Amino acid sequence: MNDKTLHQLEREAARMRLDLLRTFGTGKAHHFGGTLSSVDIVTALYFHVMNYSKQNYQKADRDRLIFSKGHSVPVQYVALAHLGIHDVDTLKSIKTMGSVFQGHPDMRKTAGIEAPTGSLGQGLSFANGIALALKADGLKSRTFVITGDGELQEGQIWEAAMTTPHYKLGHVCAIVDRNGYQSQGSIDTLMGVEPLEKKFESFGWETYRIDGHDLEALCEVLDRVGKNPDVPIMIIADTVKGKGVSFMEATHTYHNYALSVEEFEKAETELLERLEMLVAKEAE
Repeated sequence: MNDKTLHQLEREAARMRLDLLRTFGTGKAHHFGGTLSSVDIVTALYFHVMNYSKQNYQKADRDRLIFSKGHSVPVQYVALAHLGIHDVDTLKSIKTMGSVFQGHPDMRKTAGIEAPTGSLGQGLSFANGIALALKADGLKSRTFVITGDGELQEGQIWEAAMTTPHYKLGHVCAIVDRNGYQSQGSIDTLMGVEPLEKKFESFGWETYRIDGHDLEALCEVLDRVGKNPDVPIMIIADTVKGKGVSFMEATHTYHNYALSVEEFEKAETELLERLEMLVAKEAE
């Protein structure tokens, strides 16, 4: 990846965070922490790695992204809007009656959504089903699924994790947003999930652990998906809950939270400064 491409991706991630904040607004509870932590993963996927665009998002041979942790789907809404599939201005209708942008994804109502998730633990099973169907049709499209780290406390995840390598679904990639917190506190305190690499490797996954905010590292690993058609890839992406907004970072407080006007303005200022810095840097 050259510097120009990396700077473009960094700018896109900054735009995503700003539009995500503005989509949420004030006075209504939203899942700030887990959406902000996954922005860089989503940016790498939609804007560099995936075969996915406004022109092909309904075609059978497209790549697919499933948000298993469905409460973080607003970051996917923003990405789809940036791709031109939705109007950015309509995102502010989120979680209102009649809006196609609800707190959890609905593939029947929202263009670009691949699975109705949110009951945690089910997204990888859904991805396996899609991959089996694509394989039966002779298509080499890739299926990516983002899970939460707290979600790994669900038993169905581990049943699905056995299934993927058993059926040699090498075009499946699972990414754990390992931000360290769930709704009630620290994951390691409430119910630890480590050692993740050893667990998934023992199930037959090709496993990587990387900085989930390093766009260059993310793209480098994600580009390997499908190269070995028989072995799926698991990425443990170490992230920061609430990444990008100083007072939201590394805490469960903003897992599901309603911002005050003052908090919104502080967050918006920080995100604007980050975006403006990146724009200026790219112009040098």
